[in-house]
Amino acid sequence: MQVQIRKMGGEGVSLDDCANFSGPMGEALDKSQLINEAYVLEVSSPGISSELNSEKDFITFQGFPIEVVYLNDKGSEAHLEGRLHERSQDNLQLNIKGRIKQIPREKINSVRLTNHTS
Repeated sequence: MQVQIRKMGGEGVSLDDCANFSGPMGEALDKSQLINEAYVLEVSSPGISSELNSEKDFITFQGFPIEVVYLNDKGSEAHLEGRLHERSQDNLQLNIKGRIKQIPREKINSVRLTNHTS
């Protein structure tokens, strides 16, 4: 489920705003029992930066669809899409159709949220 949020008065929405909205919204959906199957709640805002940088970003957006740009074993730039599983001190784990792919953090150029699902 994708939900876009905006602030009254045209003020910008931050990643923290999305994270703060996501928890209570998810709890309300679960309590309402309106959705009777598994779902992923994605909260975003038009124009918000899709780049993940901080540790909080990687915790907040676990399970969200992402694209990772990294250097492969041949030293060439490569792209992978999947769902953010986890980021540790040493690597990023990406869920690609149920399989976990680990990418060493030192090889990662960028990680950004996408609208695609795997």
